[in-house]
Amino acid sequence: MISRKNASISKCIIHKVGNKFNDTKNAFSNKLVDFDEASYDLMLPFLLRGFGSAVQSYRFNHHANVALNEIFSYATQIFDDEDSFVEVSKHVVTHLYEQSNSANIKTGDVLIVEFEGIEFRDMTTNAIGIFKIENKVNFFQTYLENNSYDVLVQKGISSKKVDKGCLILNQSDTEGNIVFSVDNNSYDAQYWLNHFLNIKYADDANSHTQQYLELCKEFSTEIVKTTYGAQEHNTFLAKTIDFFKENEVVNVERFKDELFEEDKHKREFDNYKKEFEGEQNLLIRNQFDVAEAVVNKEKRKIKTDIKLDTNIQIKLDIDAPDASTEYLERGYDEEKKMHYYKVFFNAEN
Repeated sequence: MISRKNASISKCIIHKVGNKFNDTKNAFSNKLVDFDEASYDLMLPFLLRGFGSAVQSYRFNHHANVALNEIFSYATQIFDDEDSFVEVSKHVVTHLYEQSNSANIKTGDVLIVEFEGIEFRDMTTNAIGIFKIENKVNFFQTYLENNSYDVLVQKGISSKKVDKGCLILNQSDTEGNIVFSVDNNSYDAQYWLNHFLNIKYADDANSHTQQYLELCKEFSTEIVKTTYGAQEHNTFLAKTIDFFKENEVVNVERFKDELFEEDKHKREFDNYKKEFEGEQNLLIRNQFDVAEAVVNKEKRKIKTDIKLDTNIQIKLDIDAPDASTEYLERGYDEEKKMHYYKVFFNAEN
């Protein structure tokens, strides 16, 4: 995860990106932003906040040679030649414009920023940030006219979070430059990650854990819930998280043995895994180290509610994977012609 504790902005420029499908053009600045104290103090955390909780990193990708990746090339030019910042920042926006392959891609403000003092693991480095602001919010502005105050509505950028952003560290490992990405307006993830940045997950425990948990969530939703119901769906997810928390290393065969009692369920999982790998264009390892930070983050996203059409919800505790099997019973009432859940308990809390 990134720490911004000692970070600072050394350069920042703002351009506007259009969309070639609706005849909106790019508009370029020629000078760096000259922040006053108030705007700087608001801008720095606004740009970096989204990376503070990022546990997965990416690396640049290209089908032939990573040196031909446009954003990798532009970032390298900026790192190597400080005087190239303004001109290269325009090339970044032009490249972003060329990826607007549908009218649905939004226009917006693009901020190219160079940071100093970015802390990652045990190192401190400079970094290039690319941020796209797609949505503006309405706000009230009061003003004085003829000795009376009046109000008007203006549009501006919300200071809560960026729509899309990436952070390219001036540090690399055996796979290349370390890259982070955030997308809070993911109407087209392919556009930002694959077409513009052309990045892939790093080959590490974080990505292996993330990919396998994504596989399990998709399998639980599309196969388990559809075939066996919401109770089994939630139980499977709870047992999956429990397995990851109890084991430092995941072995796929052992995982299947613990979660599935019948061979047919194992075969269902194997078949779905092959489909998932093909659709996502990845190969999930049969054994990998568990990244605890990823497990904790994904656990918070999982919803274990059973929502019924009678305006009743049953919430299962994801930290108690066996509770659903032991204390929740599903059946069918022939007299009422309705399904039911029976819940066993000793006392109400």
